[in-house]
Amino acid sequence: MTLRRTTRTAGPVTDAPAAQPVPPRVPQGRRRFAELAGSWRAALRIARRESRRARRRTALVLAMIALPVLVLAFLAASYDMAELTAQEKIDRRLGVADAELRWFADTPIDQDEWGESWYPRNGDAEASSHPATAAEVSALLGPGSRFTELRGRMPLTVQSPEGDETFQARVLDLTDPLARGLVRFRSGRAPREPAEVAVSPAALRRLDVRLGAVLATADGMRAYTVVGVVEFPDDLGPIVALHPSAVPRNEPFLDSSWLVDVPGGVDAAMVARLNDNGVVVATRDHHGTGGWTRTWLGSVGPADSNDLSTGVLIAGLGLLEVVLLVGPAFAVGVRRRRRDLALVAVAGGDSAQLRRVVLADGVVLGVLGAAVGLLLGVAAAFAGRPLMEQYVFSARFGGYRCWPAALLVLAGVAVLAGVLAAVAPAWTAARQDVAAGLAGRRTPPTSRTRWLALGLVLAFGGAALAAYGATRTSAAVILTGLILGELGLVCCTPTLIGVLARLGRVLPLAPRIALRDASRNRAAAAPAICAVMAAVASSVALGGYLASDRVRQADTYQPMLPTGHLLVNPEHSTRRPTLAQVTAAAQETLGTAAVAPVQTVACAEAGHGYCDVTPLLPPAQVCPWQPGDVLSASQRRQARADPRCQFSETTRFGPWVQSWVDDGTALPLLTGADPAATATAAEVLRAGGVVVTNRRYVHDGRVTVQMVPSDGGTPITADFPGYALPAFVGESRLLLSEPSARSLGLRVSSAGWVVGTATPPASQQQERFTAALRPFGPVSLSVESGAAPTDISPLLLLLAAAAGLITVGAAGIATALAAAEGRAELSTLAAVGAAPAVRRLLAICQAGVIAGLGSVLGIVAGLGTAAIVLFSVNRQYATDWPAPAPYPYVVPWPVLGVLVLVPLVAMLGAGLFTRARLPIERRLD
Repeated sequence: MTLRRTTRTAGPVTDAPAAQPVPPRVPQGRRRFAELAGSWRAALRIARRESRRARRRTALVLAMIALPVLVLAFLAASYDMAELTAQEKIDRRLGVADAELRWFADTPIDQDEWGESWYPRNGDAEASSHPATAAEVSALLGPGSRFTELRGRMPLTVQSPEGDETFQARVLDLTDPLARGLVRFRSGRAPREPAEVAVSPAALRRLDVRLGAVLATADGMRAYTVVGVVEFPDDLGPIVALHPSAVPRNEPFLDSSWLVDVPGGVDAAMVARLNDNGVVVATRDHHGTGGWTRTWLGSVGPADSNDLSTGVLIAGLGLLEVVLLVGPAFAVGVRRRRRDLALVAVAGGDSAQLRRVVLADGVVLGVLGAAVGLLLGVAAAFAGRPLMEQYVFSARFGGYRCWPAALLVLAGVAVLAGVLAAVAPAWTAARQDVAAGLAGRRTPPTSRTRWLALGLVLAFGGAALAAYGATRTSAAVILTGLILGELGLVCCTPTLIGVLARLGRVLPLAPRIALRDASRNRAAAAPAICAVMAAVASSVALGGYLASDRVRQADTYQPMLPTGHLLVNPEHSTRRPTLAQVTAAAQETLGTAAVAPVQTVACAEAGHGYCDVTPLLPPAQVCPWQPGDVLSASQRRQARADPRCQFSETTRFGPWVQSWVDDGTALPLLTGADPAATATAAEVLRAGGVVVTNRRYVHDGRVTVQMVPSDGGTPITADFPGYALPAFVGESRLLLSEPSARSLGLRVSSAGWVVGTATPPASQQQERFTAALRPFGPVSLSVESGAAPTDISPLLLLLAAAAGLITVGAAGIATALAAAEGRAELSTLAAVGAAPAVRRLLAICQAGVIAGLGSVLGIVAGLGTAAIVLFSVNRQYATDWPAPAPYPYVVPWPVLGVLVLVPLVAMLGAGLFTRARLPIERRLD
């Protein structure tokens, strides 16, 4: 065995150990960021795994988040496609032409770069005295230019199997390539003669005709042959394209323009030269010569910012509704994962990490819901584009776009909704007892006093803020107060559930268990109740406003004639029926012979403008303040108490009296007065006097009438024997006799006929009446149907149905989650001998607790909100003079009736879709 020595290096010998390398020092902030990133990475992985494990709950949350995102993404993409860019607008206006010319003035003007706005260059502009001719256009453009005229749109009434139909007619030469570029031919050819027309597909469907059919005008004077079917991209409605030779040039047109094709294009010098001649030019090169710059869409002014804030608050209410609907699913998910969360706490996870685990569920599901909603919404917008173009916008879209900025905002809101829905369950998970979680026991719910106090402060503070906003007529402040009040009710709801659970001890078994489960699972029950409350409150508030507006319209309605009477006006200056012909047609089609001619007054000499004829009040009857005057608060109180200043809704901008000429024949039909009064009035008219419908105009048995020419002539005033009808129906009127009209320098002209019927004739009777008069000349009808404002019952029922759908959905979700959570307790009930029907009855009671309590709270909140809104609207116009009629407070009974039945529907649905058989489950621990 050989021993070897270890060789040593020469040098000093020391006993100190070798120095260890020192790790680099990591900054505190970077370390915290790394820990936070790692914690979130782990939480997101857990959330992704949990979403795969609980697929039904994940699908439920995704549906509730993705559905509103889908709808909003569909609307955003459709709006972006429908909103044409400036270049798309000019391309649609020009077609294949180089420019569009429009004559507005005979003096120099300046315009913007797109040819949409103009202003006079030197002072006031002189309007164009005559339509431009082809020779004038050729002289301005120079040799080699081509042009075609687009004359203004005009109504065209034609006969159809179902009655007269009025279409919009466009006058252009579709045989010219410049005009042909504005349309898309579907079939046929362009009209070449005055008796040929091309129609749009909508007009073809409405008329139910084919190519080659003949269209006759309503007066029977003209007939057109349909030779083509064309589509105007800017209007997909019923349109008829007429050849220029079909319409005389001497008829006035308001929007006549010229499409031009210039060799070498239109440059800035040509635009300046055309502006010097009062011509506005729209080109593709945007040669603006004036000082105006383009006004970009989306610029926000004071009014726009107010509308924007209101829209943001309304979107906030919608976001809160989604959060309240999604919240129960997260709450149930946390309770089912309490053992997993307890294990995370045992492994060293603190409260913040537990909250991140639950919040990560909201992030993951929010991102998934946003992605699904955006993809489906944009795809639906692209696929449904033809339907939106035809039935909603009635115009072709510019291109396939999806408004990326709006989609990003929607994605962020969806993620925010998921996170906000998981906030309350996250705080609950961080406070749970670890030992109870490991053992699978529930943590008894605690109702903290501070949440109740916060809820009461928010509820009363929000109501006070909304009332203050009502006094200031600020929609943003009102909505802010409503949101705060709703959040306050959300905070108070858990305490209310606990109180009801204690009061439920006297109830039978099933409702007692339902109230106890709602109290024990407040994190899931309270959001569902609040979601129902928010939907019902919004529906009741809007329904109350609409019902109030409907009553106000009925109260302020001013009829033109007695109910059922008709005013027949001739549309042609020379071809008009006679009184005998109108009477015969009315007796044959309407079953009445009560027909009288109606005469009006006009200036003695034609061309002198309009002559205003009004009765004058005596000085003692004149109100000291006139409509439109700015009055102080004390003056307004005096004016409202003064009987001389009681202006009606129709005269709040000044008294207006309609003037007629009559000898007593048309008086009963025009006013509906009693026979004794009309007999006395007829005697006054035959004696050369006048009749008024307001006794304040009569003084000492006479009425002062003034005629004021609109051309600045000398007014004429005269006193006539007068009589005031004691009672009448219709507008305020002045009836002159022929001698009194002539003494004022007026001439009498026929205005039509008044026909008296007992009830308003149906549309078929009106069509037969006009058809009977058509051979004698075209006429128009004005039918007095009485106080018949817009029927809002369908809208109220739609609002109630929407709120009911949310109520049923929230109740169904909460009931299903409660049933899934309580399967073990149901097994216990089965084990102790409970009947199978107990489970179904329990589900009915659980749905009743959610839907019933939410509906009651929502109805109370909605009625209060409607009162605040109506007070705000009335306050807004309280300082006006004259003050309009206030909005009355009306309870929307149709909405309340539907919403009272909704909880019953929710309970019935829960009973039908719940299996009565109680499960027997096996314990796995």
